[in-house]
Amino acid sequence: MAAKRIFLEVGTGNDWHGGNYTKAAIRAVEDAIHHSSLVLLKTLDLDPSKMQVEVTIGVQQPEKVDPAAVKAVLPHGQIKVDVVSGGLNVPNSGPDDITIIATAAIAVHLDLA
Repeated sequence: MAAKRIFLEVGTGNDWHGGNYTKAAIRAVEDAIHHSSLVLLKTLDLDPSKMQVEVTIGVQQPEKVDPAAVKAVLPHGQIKVDVVSGGLNVPNSGPDDITIIATAAIAVHLDLA
């Protein structure tokens, strides 16, 4: 049986003045995972390492996100990080001062056979 999506959570994160896309992406992932709990894993005695975790990050400059650093903040599962065009850059006081806003969607799949 193919794995089925059992969970989808979203989050946002930012880097106010540093212009760091990876920092904003990590904060978006942390925002998403801090809003939820996968209690069914313990309830059903499922191995969290069997989860397939798909993370999609949206930022204005996807090439500036380190997917390995984003992956490192997730505690369990077989993790895949995909960085796409999205998010928002907001100019601040100077030409090199921008706020980076990232969005994250985290989908968890399990084989429930």
